[in-house]
Amino acid sequence: MDQLYYAPGAASMLVHWLLLELDVPHTLQLVDTATGAQKAPEYLAINPNGVVPTFVHQGKPMFEAAAIAVFLADRHPESGLAPAFDSPSRAEYTQWMFHLANAVQPLFRLWWYADEPAGPEHAELVRTRVAPRIEEAWARIDSHLAGRDYLLGDRPCAADFYLTMLMRWSRAMPKPATGWPRLAALAHAMCARPSFRQLCATEALGEWP
Repeated sequence: MDQLYYAPGAASMLVHWLLLELDVPHTLQLVDTATGAQKAPEYLAINPNGVVPTFVHQGKPMFEAAAIAVFLADRHPESGLAPAFDSPSRAEYTQWMFHLANAVQPLFRLWWYADEPAGPEHAELVRTRVAPRIEEAWARIDSHLAGRDYLLGDRPCAADFYLTMLMRWSRAMPKPATGWPRLAALAHAMCARPSFRQLCATEALGEWP
């Protein structure tokens, strides 16, 4: 059976949510990041990056949440969460997955660990510079959503699950993602899914949005 090493609300949330959405049998292994369990030798042996998630499929560990999400969606074509390889929308889908992974998610690390780039004395300055960049990302995505319900049109794909997780991460920021109307509508639609309610119950996540 597949196994997911996770921490509540972390990037592993995307993988956990998709496992529930796709009804994939799995077990969960909590990684207590508050105590540094992700840096323990036992965990580093399966994920040398020392982060969550780690997804073990057929005995082989995988890491990188976006890559695991693409893998899961492609393995379950009946779900419609990933366009087929010969679909005209496959390129756009791939573009969104890479954009969220490379251009949006890294900004949150700068926000949460603002002391890393320039030291604790400059942490607040880093956050001041990063917040507008995150807001610009939301504005661009909100503009893209004009005339459509989800990133690719009228039905969600794996990228919408990813986007929703990132939007949730912004909930305590000066202007969260739900401050943009189309993003807020997408968030409410995604969070109304039974799989999201199950996810929140399992990970003991607070109500959102």
